[in-house]
Amino acid sequence: MKRLLSRGPLGNDVYVPRHGDPTYSVRHYDLELTIVLVTNALSGIATLSCTAIEDLDDLTLDLYRLRVSKLKLDGAPPAKFSQRGHHLVVRPRQKIPAGTDFTLEIAYHGSPQPMPGPDGDAGWEELADGLIVASQPHGAPSWFPCNDRPDDKATYAFGVTVPQGYTAIANGRAVATKRRGSTVRHEFAESSPMATYLATVQVGRYVPLKGEAAGVDLTTWCPPGRKVAVADAFADQPAMIEAFSRLFGPYPFQTYAAVVTDDELEIPLEAHSLSIFGSNLVDRDWSAQRLIAHELAHQWFGNSVTLRHWRDIWLHEGFACYAEWLWSEESGGRPAAAHAQEQWGRLAELKQDLLMSDPGPDDMFDDRLYKRGALTLHALRLRIGDEAFFDLLRTWTERHRHSGVTTDDFVELTHELTGVDGAEFFGAWLDETALPPLT
Repeated sequence: MKRLLSRGPLGNDVYVPRHGDPTYSVRHYDLELTIVLVTNALSGIATLSCTAIEDLDDLTLDLYRLRVSKLKLDGAPPAKFSQRGHHLVVRPRQKIPAGTDFTLEIAYHGSPQPMPGPDGDAGWEELADGLIVASQPHGAPSWFPCNDRPDDKATYAFGVTVPQGYTAIANGRAVATKRRGSTVRHEFAESSPMATYLATVQVGRYVPLKGEAAGVDLTTWCPPGRKVAVADAFADQPAMIEAFSRLFGPYPFQTYAAVVTDDELEIPLEAHSLSIFGSNLVDRDWSAQRLIAHELAHQWFGNSVTLRHWRDIWLHEGFACYAEWLWSEESGGRPAAAHAQEQWGRLAELKQDLLMSDPGPDDMFDDRLYKRGALTLHALRLRIGDEAFFDLLRTWTERHRHSGVTTDDFVELTHELTGVDGAEFFGAWLDETALPPLT
């Protein structure tokens, strides 16, 4: 089955240029970090377990404004390493044959800064009293050396040392907390493969609000003075997890955490098994609740099932936006159909120049993409019916659990399960700029 728009090869992504090296893959990152908040200082040792995809005369990692003091390749110094721009180039003493496993151990330090990119700054960001890391799509090199491509997913271990009185939170399961004099070390482990841009560390004066839903350990972290307000604002998270687990398939990770900062943030953002919210979103109104549902839905659509190429961003944002409408429907609010009709009417009045299947780096986070992606799913639901539609979503998350996908994968699965012709249906919604009728 052919689509109207052909797709190029994977590799260096034009949406996030000069990030990622397709000649090797990282299987596991072990990050040992020490953070001094008052001076915004970071010292780290990153140990990367890698596999050569091609014969390697050299290889490149991404690292922004942090200096490497020592590097070992399989326990010994390489022939050479150098830093140019945001690239760390390593030359082995002898060629590494394709298929060979190897280990990099990199000691580095500096004062991390957000990394600039086509869509703005991303990554490490200081708060009034702490820090956040929000790396989508290009900010991971702002705090650790990595092969920064969304299709190269790895497992992670974190050891994060911060001053006493502060809590460090990272992806995955909390393993241990160890106090040492004036510092405390927090250990986390993420056993499910994740993309580099979804790795995160959050530091602040946080206390945990514990819960459970659908067998998932649920923690909401917040400043002590906001416990009551946060507990109220995030009270529906367990019900959201229960509903989405029924509609989309089992929650894909062991844990889920929401971090609420004392600072106001322009937007919330998801990380792998974790989402970040500003204090301005501590509210029970729909404008806040829809975003809590949106970031949670990304755990299925974006974090477990992850795009391999940034031009397929609608597979994340369109699905998470539609999850907002589904949560509205599930929680006794407006049905998804009402949201769809409203947003179709709004988009019909806007400029018709967005190509969903390849929006370009300037428009990859355009609100029209979010809403039109959700409308694409609602139109598909109308066409095939609820039973087939939700069976499709559950099959999608099961078949591609913890892996990378393209739009073509979704189109082909839809055709396999429902017989819907990709060129005829998805061509109109994804490969043309004019807004199709909703029915």
